[in-house]
Amino acid sequence: MAQPLVITVILNTNRRVDTLDCLQSLAQSSYPNSRIIVLDNASSDGSVAAIRSAFPAVQILELTENLGYAGNNNVGIQVALEQGADWVLVLNEDTIVDPECLAELVRVGQSDPRIGITGPMVYHHGEPTIIQSAGGRLGRHWESQHIAQNEADTQQFSAPHAVDWISGCAILVRRAVIEQVGMLDERFFYYWEETEWCLRTRRGGWQILHVPQAKLWHKGVQRDYRPKPAVAYYNTRNRLFMLMIHRAPLGTRMIAWAQIGRTLMSMSIRPKWRDSRAHRDAMVRGTIDFLRHRWGQGPF
Repeated sequence: MAQPLVITVILNTNRRVDTLDCLQSLAQSSYPNSRIIVLDNASSDGSVAAIRSAFPAVQILELTENLGYAGNNNVGIQVALEQGADWVLVLNEDTIVDPECLAELVRVGQSDPRIGITGPMVYHHGEPTIIQSAGGRLGRHWESQHIAQNEADTQQFSAPHAVDWISGCAILVRRAVIEQVGMLDERFFYYWEETEWCLRTRRGGWQILHVPQAKLWHKGVQRDYRPKPAVAYYNTRNRLFMLMIHRAPLGTRMIAWAQIGRTLMSMSIRPKWRDSRAHRDAMVRGTIDFLRHRWGQGPF
């Protein structure tokens, strides 16, 4: 019996070396029935020529408009569906994939027709045994949290387990899920979009599983990660947006507003936050744009 067709979608923006490394790791994959689409977002670092030279079998789509993480990946997801993908793997370009990763994700996904999304154990690239994400959960008040973040892998996860969401750096989605609930919501542009996608999927009756036997190393978001003001903007606006469109309880929304207000106050009056004024201003702008219903690409 033929294995399901998996098409991997990778978005590249001037990350030639990282993308080539990622493709090299995928070339070692044990999974037999897969293809790769690279979406190039107007790179000026020679990415397209380098990928074509090193990996001629990889399909490259050159984007003409920047629609953000969500919109750009949707271009690839749509093409993958048109080409008959049974599963679509949305993968960050700054990842290194274990040879058995894809096979394990598909094996678990195929084990039960109710499973709609699977995701790997994500490790810090610079600390190969330290967990970056063992899947995600929404806290009591819908806070987004990576499970076991920055913990050493001591085999504490021995089997696939249900989670609320999967890290957007590597998320395998069943075709039927996309056909039922849709693709990534392009209004988010960047940040919170994978969490919202997973929430929409779960509400559609599908299971989401983290697969610890599937391993991947992510170069982004290391332990000393210092996000830019743009992240503060999208995190603020899109968190509130997700609570709105999914009709979170009033108490949850009030707590979110209180947390944002407390953070802004601290950034304004506490000396230790003086270097974070740009982040404070970005949060204010994100709050204003939420209230004005300004979605998509922000001012960054």
